[in-house]
Amino acid sequence: MTDTLPLILLLLAAAVVVVVVFRMLGLPPIMGYLLVGAALGPHAAGWVPDTEQTRHLAEFGVVFLMFSIGLEFSLARLYSMKRIVFGLGLAQVLVSVLVATVLARLAGIPWLAGIALGGALAMSSTAMLSKLLTERGELDAPHGREVIGVLLFQDIAVVPLLVLIPALSQPLEAMAEALLLAAFKATVLLTLVLFIGQRALSAWFHLVARRKSAELFMLNVLLITLGLAWLTELAGLSLALGAFTAGMLIGETEYRYQVEEDIKPFRDVLLGLFFVAIGMRLNVPQILGQWPLVAGILVALVALKLLVVGIFSRLLGSSPGTALRSGLWLCAGGEFGFVVLARSGDVGLLNAATLQPVLAAMVLSLLMAPLIVHFSDRLVFRFVASEWLLRSMQLTQLAAQSLGTDKHAILCGYGRTGQHLARFLEAEGVSFMALDLDPERVREASIAAESVFYGDSSKKETLLAAGLSRASVVIITFADIDAALRVIHRVRELRPDVAIVSRAREQDDVEKLYAAGAAEVVPEALESSVMLATHALALSGIPMHKVIKRLRVVREQHYSLLRGFFHGATDAGAHLADADQPRLHAVTLTPGTWAIGRRVGEIDLAKVGAGVTAIRRRSQRALKLEPQLELIEGDVVVLMGTAAAVTAGEEVLLRGKQK
Repeated sequence: MTDTLPLILLLLAAAVVVVVVFRMLGLPPIMGYLLVGAALGPHAAGWVPDTEQTRHLAEFGVVFLMFSIGLEFSLARLYSMKRIVFGLGLAQVLVSVLVATVLARLAGIPWLAGIALGGALAMSSTAMLSKLLTERGELDAPHGREVIGVLLFQDIAVVPLLVLIPALSQPLEAMAEALLLAAFKATVLLTLVLFIGQRALSAWFHLVARRKSAELFMLNVLLITLGLAWLTELAGLSLALGAFTAGMLIGETEYRYQVEEDIKPFRDVLLGLFFVAIGMRLNVPQILGQWPLVAGILVALVALKLLVVGIFSRLLGSSPGTALRSGLWLCAGGEFGFVVLARSGDVGLLNAATLQPVLAAMVLSLLMAPLIVHFSDRLVFRFVASEWLLRSMQLTQLAAQSLGTDKHAILCGYGRTGQHLARFLEAEGVSFMALDLDPERVREASIAAESVFYGDSSKKETLLAAGLSRASVVIITFADIDAALRVIHRVRELRPDVAIVSRAREQDDVEKLYAAGAAEVVPEALESSVMLATHALALSGIPMHKVIKRLRVVREQHYSLLRGFFHGATDAGAHLADADQPRLHAVTLTPGTWAIGRRVGEIDLAKVGAGVTAIRRRSQRALKLEPQLELIEGDVVVLMGTAAAVTAGEEVLLRGKQK
């Protein structure tokens, strides 16, 4: 123990420092772990020996990774994406393995080793690409669905690959027998576990959960996961198959999401250790001496996967632009490729001379993946002429529809929140243009004659085509903070004076959105708690007028634009004509405006019947309304009064005189 503890502390310290740096740089942590292994391993500093015990411990990372994949495995999801998963995904893996095997054989590598190499090179990074798709808001885009479908098949394909590789390492005459025996064992084991163990496991989990002990629940998850992995290893199969089966079993119970959260820390830490072990295999001096070979493998890897995905995507009916995007997203290597390579090296299927350059090429491709994704749109527009035409047609259609609108709302996102909001706007006769990236949703809404169009609301040309120059408000209906900030930045760049209302999932996101330039931010946590409290107070016997008063006070404290609104508009009564109802109107102080440089107390708006409810300044969330507050260029003054009063008040602010 005394010998092992300094080694563990060294690995932990190096991993923490490197991963922090990589996260600050926006690079995947996987690369940090690989770097730690390469720097501290036997081929560099030599501080961490590459022993059987180290590799065995690192294999637990693969166990928990496969368990997570099993948790997410869903027959319903597979069926809904069957064309992509079993069409494009199957074709990509099989053709990649076949071509890699042929190329390996031409290079003098045995064809069985070529199959293992092909399986490793066929994989792409599920963790990295799914994260990039989410950040860029492209999960529902045509290429996003293809990428997710192919990744899903790759995740499934790695299970039989890990079972197959030990059999491939057998002599040729014994290989067929080994494969048949492995297939028989896997079939029997999976049949017993899935058809008999499923009910027993569900009943057992229910019994454990009734004890209401988080510690006991966690111990039970570890017992099931490691126990099934051990059983499959005893049967001569891989640990990964047992872990995957355990994940599938638990994924069918109602405890799936709780298990997923509980297991995540173990998975991430042990998976990090696995990638450290992979990095330890990198012989940097040897790789530098073979850099032309590494570069050749890298180019071949990227080009092969790009061509395979692009060609089969086109054959399955995708547009040229979608096919090229899917190929660019999937052309790099992935974490499961390292798993397959490590397994192939452990059973002696691949020697060090073959393993080193391939491993280095896969590491470099993983580093290149975010850059390739970043420039994918430019590459598509550069090489696919029809993409320009398609994009132009979409923008032209959007612009033609928006030409007849004025002072309309632009809805960014047309999910459930966007659709509910659209109903409110329609009821009040407010026109809107909605933008969404889900082609199926846009198609269905268009058939129903909704003003919904396919387009990325963070793109300049899309916003301009939607009539941003004439819009009265931009409403961000999705809760993704990064996507919302991109939209706000683009809107402020194109039209600084337009009001932006944004949705926020977390309270911490509110300040970021205000600082970016949102006029008002609606936090989900606040609204849900306010409505829960309102119903609870009413059902507790509190008089309704007190409940409504408390609701007004809370909202006035958080939403500056509503300050002073409820006491005027609500109390005015429904008998007033629409023109006499108090309303809000935002006035932006543009260069040359009369009110710039004057204090609030100097501007007499009472004569025209208007009042100031709030002043919004981009650099500050809210300004205290004081007579000595000096107005500056870019301030937005929110007026309240009748239609005639706010119009006259705007004239005073802009020109210093009444109409």
